[in-house]
Amino acid sequence: MEKWDLVVIGAGPAGLTAGIYSARSGLKTLILEKGSAGGALNEIPWIENYPGFSDGVSGQELAERLVSQCKKFGARIQEFEETIRIDVGYEEKVVKTDKGAYPTEAIIIASGSRHRRLNVPGERELEGKGVSYCALCDGPLFRNLRVLVVGGGNTAAVSALYLFDLGAKVFLAHRRKYLRADEIYTKEISNKGIEVLWNTEVKEIIGENKVRGVVLYNNETKKEFTLDVDGIFILIGEVPNSEFAKASGIKVNEEGYIIVDVFQRTNVPGIYAAGDVTTHPIKQIGSAVGQAITAAVEAYRHVKKPYYA
Repeated sequence: MEKWDLVVIGAGPAGLTAGIYSARSGLKTLILEKGSAGGALNEIPWIENYPGFSDGVSGQELAERLVSQCKKFGARIQEFEETIRIDVGYEEKVVKTDKGAYPTEAIIIASGSRHRRLNVPGERELEGKGVSYCALCDGPLFRNLRVLVVGGGNTAAVSALYLFDLGAKVFLAHRRKYLRADEIYTKEISNKGIEVLWNTEVKEIIGENKVRGVVLYNNETKKEFTLDVDGIFILIGEVPNSEFAKASGIKVNEEGYIIVDVFQRTNVPGIYAAGDVTTHPIKQIGSAVGQAITAAVEAYRHVKKPYYA
């Protein structure tokens, strides 16, 4: 088996940034990604608050730039390869995937998170038939149709605006009285006349071969009602992709996020974590990049200048 100085698990903004820094510093670096390089960036229609892009940038373009920079410095990226577990040793560890095994001296876990589900009747049955978790991926299929966006954060707000601009009739349902999204997005939603259904929860998704409507519940009036829609975009948060880490003895909190210190170190020497999979309270591209830089610098020190040497 080919040995690596560093294996990075995940090729989202955190994983790719870690790859840039570690490969540039001279570490033999492998990045493993269970999907396409770029991770969740590939699902973001537009980013307005990433430093250096005053006019904004699409998630896909930012992903392409990160991948290109990563490869420029010599990191190897292997896509569509899912990490199953980590065999933890003091000096050498082995990352095992569904395709191979990779001995390494250090690991950075940047596996990110996945979409949280509503877990209501009809959701799984109609996934891909009108139930979606990605407006950028599926939005063009709903031009001039009626859609419901569920959620109250930035992702839900940006997605609602994106779908509106595509020509869809958009409803936005949130279980509370106010959105958590940034004010710039809430103002635009108001200005464009997107109808917000406050204090509203989804109880059931209706349809057979495709979505026909949703059963909604107003938690203030305690009344149920039905809304006819052709699609529903569920954007209610994320669940960390940390199961393999927890099974390998890496400590997580009660929600499954990997516990790290200010140097991004986990409880296992030589294993670090960065980005949305960690306990860091801010889940943003910029904060993920910052954490990844710290993790890469610490991994370099572990490999090249170990404290026990």
